[in-house]
Amino acid sequence: MATAIAAKQQNVKEIVFEWEGKDKNGKVVRGEMRAGGEAMVSASLRRQGILITKVKKRRVSGGSSIKQKDIAIFTRQLATMMKAGVPLIQAFDIVARGSTNPRVTKLLTDIRSDVETGTSLSSSFRKHPLYFDALYCNLVEAGEAGGILEQLLDRLAIYQEKTMAIKNKIKSALIYPVAVLVVAFVVLAVIMIFVIPAFKDVFTSFGADLPAPTLFVIGMSEFFVKFWYLIFGVLIGGTYFFMQSWRRSEKMQKAMDRLLLKIPVFGDLVYKSTVARWTRTLSTMFAAGVPLVEALDSVGGASGNAVFAEATEQIQKDVSTGSALTTSMQTTGVFPTMVLQMCAIGEESGSLDAMLGKAAEFYEDEVDEAVKGLSSLMEPFIIVVLGVLIGGIVVSMYLPIFKLGAVV
Repeated sequence: MATAIAAKQQNVKEIVFEWEGKDKNGKVVRGEMRAGGEAMVSASLRRQGILITKVKKRRVSGGSSIKQKDIAIFTRQLATMMKAGVPLIQAFDIVARGSTNPRVTKLLTDIRSDVETGTSLSSSFRKHPLYFDALYCNLVEAGEAGGILEQLLDRLAIYQEKTMAIKNKIKSALIYPVAVLVVAFVVLAVIMIFVIPAFKDVFTSFGADLPAPTLFVIGMSEFFVKFWYLIFGVLIGGTYFFMQSWRRSEKMQKAMDRLLLKIPVFGDLVYKSTVARWTRTLSTMFAAGVPLVEALDSVGGASGNAVFAEATEQIQKDVSTGSALTTSMQTTGVFPTMVLQMCAIGEESGSLDAMLGKAAEFYEDEVDEAVKGLSSLMEPFIIVVLGVLIGGIVVSMYLPIFKLGAVV
């Protein structure tokens, strides 16, 4: 019967309560406590000599969605506190209370409850695959098995920070040209729908033949005015369906990943960032003591590119049959010569993780330079494109006026 009561107590879901009261000296005190109900909070605080005046459940609903940045910050905080000797349960409490996102707080509270009941940390993470991928869970599991959890968490934090930095740099390189092109299209549509029809009325009163460029622009304007809802609908709807099919269709993902690597200028940036992620991931996994064949399970998906994912699958098959890593990588034909040479040196010297780490650092620096170069190249290109479009329209509209002035 005692066992049944204990099991029932374990099944009680604990909730975070905020309380307020007075201590033995009459001083107002406040705090938080995790318990199965308000009665348990009151009983616990009474035993501490605190007179309760208010107890309420802390709201954990709402808040923004949990992003990779939130997980990276949590990993860094947890690694720092564990290095400082803070117990795991207490570290979870501190991180959860310090989070400004209620959803992150709830996630960490759920994980803490699992760990507190005896579940391993890696198993608790595996219950939330949306936020903790296989690579994350495998590294945590390796850290628990080897008794070096704080070191592995530190490696995970570094890995996530490096990966996020690369993604943010690529996004920053794309945001500017995309934003300018969107604004340019909106301005162009406004000119076509509202400005050019006014010029058309003026030109009609001239009663003279209009130049070909002017007739072409007026024809485009009439098309915009007549089918503006269709144009905007096709563009917005087409973009939405394209992004959805890219996200959900495996064939589409593979086709786009191959295309991205072949695009002039931008493809080189994608290639270098993918190589950096691939080498960084394998370096982190191998340094954690994860066997090479098992580590390759997570490396392909973490690269973020279907071409490299397929190459990694082939490498894994070759390595599992006894082939050397460098030979298997060379067979795929997707890795640069420098990475192959670094891997060969690492295999011969027994420092594969260090060599892969150096290769990752090199390509991360290359991504930085590529982003700077792309930004410098895109600015004059965008200016030229906008100048041709807007300038061409302005000149076309003023040609009849110039022609009329010359006649006068």
